[in-house]
Amino acid sequence: MPVRTFTMPGSLNESLASSQSPTSNTASSPPNGRDQKPHVSAEHEPLSPNKPGTKSGITFAAQDKLPKLPIPELQNTCNKYIEALKPLQSHREQRETAAAVREFLENEGPELNERLKKYATGKTSYIEQFWYDSYLNFDNPVVLNLNPFFLLEDDPTPARNNQVTRAASLVVSALSFVRAVRKEELSPDEIRGTPLCMYQYSRLFGTARVPTENGCHIGQDEGAKHMVVLCRGQFYWFDVLDDNSDLIMTEKDMAINLQVIVDDAVQTPIQEAAKGALGVLSTENRKVWAGLRDVLTREPGSNNAECLATVDSALFILCLDYTKPETSAALCGNMLCGTSEVIKGVQIGTCTNRWYDKLQIIVCKNGSAGINFEHTGVDGHTVLRMASDVYTDTILRFAKSINGQAPSLWASTSPDPSKRDPDSFGDVSTTPHKLEWDMLPELSTALRFAETRLADLIQQNEFQTLDFSAYGKNFMTSMGFSPDAFVQMAFQAAYYGLYGRVECIYEPAMTKVFLHGRTEAIRAVTKESVNFVQTFWAENPPQQKVEALKRATRKHSSITKECSKALGQDRHLYALFCVWQRALDEEGAEAASSNGMSSNGYSSPAEGESDMVLSPRPESPRNSNDGIHGGRSPPQHMPAIFADAGWDKINNTILSTSNCGNPSLRQFGFGPTSGDGFGIGYIIKDDSIAICASSKHRQTQRFVDALESYLLEIRKLLRSTHRKSTSSKTTSRAREAEQQQRPSLGSRLKSRGRIIKGEPVKGIATPVESGKNESDDEGLGGYGFFDAGMLLQALKANQEDKERASVKAVGQAARKAVGKKLRLSEY
Repeated sequence: MPVRTFTMPGSLNESLASSQSPTSNTASSPPNGRDQKPHVSAEHEPLSPNKPGTKSGITFAAQDKLPKLPIPELQNTCNKYIEALKPLQSHREQRETAAAVREFLENEGPELNERLKKYATGKTSYIEQFWYDSYLNFDNPVVLNLNPFFLLEDDPTPARNNQVTRAASLVVSALSFVRAVRKEELSPDEIRGTPLCMYQYSRLFGTARVPTENGCHIGQDEGAKHMVVLCRGQFYWFDVLDDNSDLIMTEKDMAINLQVIVDDAVQTPIQEAAKGALGVLSTENRKVWAGLRDVLTREPGSNNAECLATVDSALFILCLDYTKPETSAALCGNMLCGTSEVIKGVQIGTCTNRWYDKLQIIVCKNGSAGINFEHTGVDGHTVLRMASDVYTDTILRFAKSINGQAPSLWASTSPDPSKRDPDSFGDVSTTPHKLEWDMLPELSTALRFAETRLADLIQQNEFQTLDFSAYGKNFMTSMGFSPDAFVQMAFQAAYYGLYGRVECIYEPAMTKVFLHGRTEAIRAVTKESVNFVQTFWAENPPQQKVEALKRATRKHSSITKECSKALGQDRHLYALFCVWQRALDEEGAEAASSNGMSSNGYSSPAEGESDMVLSPRPESPRNSNDGIHGGRSPPQHMPAIFADAGWDKINNTILSTSNCGNPSLRQFGFGPTSGDGFGIGYIIKDDSIAICASSKHRQTQRFVDALESYLLEIRKLLRSTHRKSTSSKTTSRAREAEQQQRPSLGSRLKSRGRIIKGEPVKGIATPVESGKNESDDEGLGGYGFFDAGMLLQALKANQEDKERASVKAVGQAARKAVGKKLRLSEY
């Protein structure tokens, strides 16, 4: 049998460092994944838009037509910065920030902006390298700090909601998605007819975050064709694609393999398996993890080195958990960081069954499934498309088993593996292999310490969810509100109701209408939003409160539109900060030290630091012609705008929020970005809102209860100010036509009989209902809003037995067979 050698993925940093020619405006392509091969130019790389000798596909067809991310006007950026800070500052702080901004504009600002423009010449994006550096120089554990999660809805066919069946179905759909990306058959994303950048899809699979002594890099094996399965902390692998990226296993074959793995993993007592669960090491401080990887790879070609390379170069990780979380909050915690359960001094929780440096598909024992992803190269919007397509494909494949004429999500599909000539598969190994690490004494010790630190981290955080079903997007839009702005005001009102103050809030706006666009920061606190929460909590008439809400949501929508055009202030200012810091670093470590900086010109963030894309952590390959160091010497002192307290305030996010989801997801979330803040992921559906809140034990449940109470109270206010006829808002178009026709007596047989006027069905949201239909809000009556949360809990106590107790079944290198081959004969 041929021998396979797994090699560590090549570095993405190398790809970014070798920038395109100044006149090029095309998307840079994924780097070559074999580090023993030299980096090849973009036009010869896999997944690039126009590969020579192949027919150009549709996925990346619009890349060379996308505009580059614009660098905003410096004056406009500074004006927006002052405006974003003003609601968060006292009058004295406002004056100090205004003075610092004036000094910046009169001194260093214009020069730094010119340096940035020169640096951006020939680059795909002026912020891209700084963005990657801000993530990759993050030194604390990525779990709970960087990696977000998605919790998928259950499979709509209950019989498929068991672990092996659900996992096999999801994997086959995920592999079909991989195939569509590699063959460039995935339809491009667009928004209102405008194409979006598709570059991130080339970063989804076969990638790994690889720590080194000097920060991390993202490696990728673009030819990966195997997956790794984690079960009870034990590692397994097998091939799933051939060299043409076609699937080589049917769903039945996949289920057999996974059942084999589950049965084999159970043979090792979980307390014993935990002692070799090396995935825990990926939760360590990055420099510590880098040193441990050196231990694993100190002898090239050794068993440990091969095992590590197998994991790094896998398409993705499938985590098969042995637990069945009983609540929505427990499910969210399991998808984000796993569970911590110590029996007789040994950690047996699912936190040992993860590898956080890669994309992970997680499936619980009861079939509940989710995704945890490494965030450096991809944003939530990209992974959401993958999750949505995977979920949709599982449904369509089931439909096709009923009706062979059912449609397919994919432009083309793989040949049926069961009907292929065995010789056509090439050099593949579909039999599961178990990776058996050599547990050196230093690895065993490191694993124990890593696990105890991870357990501490898990215990320091809590998660609560709100599955709000009273109304959703339909009601909000019927009242004339932007759904996202409406929910953002809910966060501010609930927080103000608990603490009597406003805090810094972050929300990302997608900028993928630009080449290699990522996000811009929406600063949700405005003078209009502050006026609203203060008006809402004061003794004011309902109409005045509603009008204040309208002004606040309109302002939020306006800011969101500006940010989606990349005309916000945060990314521009951060890039200017990076330009100044790099120039300062170039002048010497001594100058940096005198200004409180680390000797290398950047520092890793402290644990719990605010939003990572805004933290001063730049460090990237330098190029003498990149424009940053040309011209006059850089200023030796920190520019006033960055030394001002306002810079620290806007970078200390208390409410870090993100709106990402659709009906394929049940929840979405992430950890808090500061020690005294909340991480809030939310999904606005047609008739419901799903919210997952996390914090370091900051009364998270109380905050969620306050949110629920506000959402019900604001609906009551909106109804009271919209006393219109229910019929005109709740009837269908056909019924409206029937009412307008007014048929004459006896004109039709169907007109005979007494018309039955039914009440709106409970649970179905209607835009406006008459006063007599407000019974579900009457509990708020005379108690006032502060008591609403407790009262609602009392009213709901009698219905707790009706709540769900658990989520339902929710050129080819030589190679060698790494690990022990499992036997399939009994299956």
